[in-house]
Amino acid sequence: MPLELNLNLASFTEKHRAVPLQPNTIYDVLILGGGPAALAAAVYCMRKGVKTGLISKDIGGQVIETAGIENYIGYKYIEGRELVDKFRDQVKQFEIGYSEGLKATSITSDNIKKVYLEDGNFYQVKALVIATGKSSRKLNVPGEKKLTGKGVAYCAICDAPLFAGKRVAVVGGGNSGIEAAIDLAKVAEYVTLIQFRDKLTGDKVLIDRLDIFNNVTILLEHEVLEINGTEKVESIVVKDRKSDEKKQIDAQGVFIEIGLIPNTDFVKGIVELNQYGEIKVDCACRTNVPGIFAAGDVTSVPFKQIVIAAGEGAKAALSACDYVLKV
Repeated sequence: MPLELNLNLASFTEKHRAVPLQPNTIYDVLILGGGPAALAAAVYCMRKGVKTGLISKDIGGQVIETAGIENYIGYKYIEGRELVDKFRDQVKQFEIGYSEGLKATSITSDNIKKVYLEDGNFYQVKALVIATGKSSRKLNVPGEKKLTGKGVAYCAICDAPLFAGKRVAVVGGGNSGIEAAIDLAKVAEYVTLIQFRDKLTGDKVLIDRLDIFNNVTILLEHEVLEINGTEKVESIVVKDRKSDEKKQIDAQGVFIEIGLIPNTDFVKGIVELNQYGEIKVDCACRTNVPGIFAAGDVTSVPFKQIVIAAGEGAKAALSACDYVLKV
């Protein structure tokens, strides 16, 4: 059955033509996510002329939390937020069904699949592309949840300016932790970097950059036991893993940078996941369920990079469109 061609010249000249998702419509392809994989998939689906919808809790994904990008082809340097704005504008030039602000809570695997959102509404689709990315891993210590947004933060790029002249702690010694410490050292009075392991695990170029600051202390083989404060963060308690000695560190902010977890809770029991909770896909971004595809950091594809996510999103879209043509 031929697909309806939705494209026309206006699609490429008008700035924003996105329309609200329609609950009573059966879409050809629905894309879940708002990062480079999801947005690239949206562009490719719309260019193919299939009836497409995009559902995203937050447009941008991890890219919006990235200060500077120097390895995305076509740009010597671009800020993460600026790149996301370009992605968004490119998607919204099409008359795509669009929902932002609500995340998917569950899906079905029938021939006509259903995607349920937080508000209880659901949308129907022939082919589904899951590109929901990853989110920050939590410490799960006393005080963390209570003080999130009150000094506990997961994005130094977003929140560092709020801690100018204050004492802060950064938890995590990988690339994201070191980058956060660098950003904070530029504005904060003092930064304490806490690493669970016996060495920093970030890239040498970042470690060397951190070394130039004289307002940074690095605590190796330490762990955070609790975050204290009534209305705002006031201090943290850490333990030396070698001596078991505990001490309290004054801090008005705690930035937690201990890795990411895939956003796959809503598909557990539907599609196959690997040991890390990522969606297992083949070389065409197919999952083990016909008509369900996945792309980007949420999948088992290695090397989590913006350019790779975008490429995988394009591939997933083409696979989904091919599937729709054949069902």
